[in-house]
Amino acid sequence: MELFPAPGRNHLFVPGPTNIPDRVLQAMNRNNEDHRSPTFPALAKSVLEDVKLLFRTQTGTPFIFPSSGTGAWESALTNTMSPGDRIIVPRMGQFCVLWINLMTRLHFNVDVIECEWGEGIDLEILKQKLQSDHTHAVKAVCVVHNETSTGVTNDLSAVRKALDEARHPALLLVDGVSSVGAMDFRMDDWGVDVALTGSQKALSLPTGLGILCASLKAIETSKQAKYPRGYFDWAEYLKSYKAGTYSPYTPSVQLLYGLRASLDIILKQEGLENVIARHLRLAEATRRAVRAWGLTVCARKPQWDSAVVTGVVVPSSLDSNDVIKIAWKKYNLSLGLGLGEVNGKVFRIGHLGYVNELQLLGALAGVELVLLEVGYPVIFGSGVAAAQAFLSKQTPIIASRL
Repeated sequence: MELFPAPGRNHLFVPGPTNIPDRVLQAMNRNNEDHRSPTFPALAKSVLEDVKLLFRTQTGTPFIFPSSGTGAWESALTNTMSPGDRIIVPRMGQFCVLWINLMTRLHFNVDVIECEWGEGIDLEILKQKLQSDHTHAVKAVCVVHNETSTGVTNDLSAVRKALDEARHPALLLVDGVSSVGAMDFRMDDWGVDVALTGSQKALSLPTGLGILCASLKAIETSKQAKYPRGYFDWAEYLKSYKAGTYSPYTPSVQLLYGLRASLDIILKQEGLENVIARHLRLAEATRRAVRAWGLTVCARKPQWDSAVVTGVVVPSSLDSNDVIKIAWKKYNLSLGLGLGEVNGKVFRIGHLGYVNELQLLGALAGVELVLLEVGYPVIFGSGVAAAQAFLSKQTPIIASRL
């Protein structure tokens, strides 16, 4: 007999993958079609152009790979770097660690800035490294914009300022996997040379698309870079663009239709500014709930608070993994594990993607049930009430219902 999964819907509150809107599911529910047909490039071109709006770039060149965000990581590195090039990168969370591991396996010269988990990049150390690099041996500064393992967001404008003040020509490569499309991201204004994201985060799609934008400087650099490339070679895509086609390889047709629907929701229906405001609103409500429980968030200063995920630090007497297990086993509530150095110390509440106020309040109520069960003396309703008090004053009328 087939096991009964659980009544109702799973409450998905991890920082990716995220809830998929019904409209996106419907858009993907189609048969395969010929991506070499005369009509298919119209879809691909519209998607590529609107992706630029998410990154807020007018001059960037977009690429969409059939891959996860990790493939976009590799593409950003191999198209702009040469073997042995020096890269400065902060290590401040698990996704920084994974990107650094990839850089190491690709045999780059990785210059790591060690940061405390729960803090952003140490800008003073970055400035010192850039100013002391008189021969410009450093070819790139790589930054994870929003580190979801700790709920910490880096100030990219400050990173750009450090590069400019040092008059350093290094490229700025940014992992915006969990930020692009949900948080304020300004590729052109912040002088980002390569920015990337994945389909399963703010875009609320299944995993499977690595989405990247490259500046004019990055495109020119790629023509001289010597690292071997294959599947992720930008030059092959640029040839396809010139030929009027979308990709040199077989694309995921269903995901592209889903991406078209997702972009329509974000850019045309809710509006990107409203999407950003909603994420900020839900994040603040979550932090107020955490404080009402008598707990602290992982981000050590408000300037680093993430708009898409909140890391909750548990007392040393508790194991945060127990929170995760009970939430899922008993209440069909999916919360984020503590990763890497914060495993067992932190659980994460994701408020990313297609999620609203009442969904969040339900998740917060579930967390309260679990906290009491694992032995933390939470007062039922305390966090929910704190979040409600904030949301009742900050939530606007839905634009289409004015």
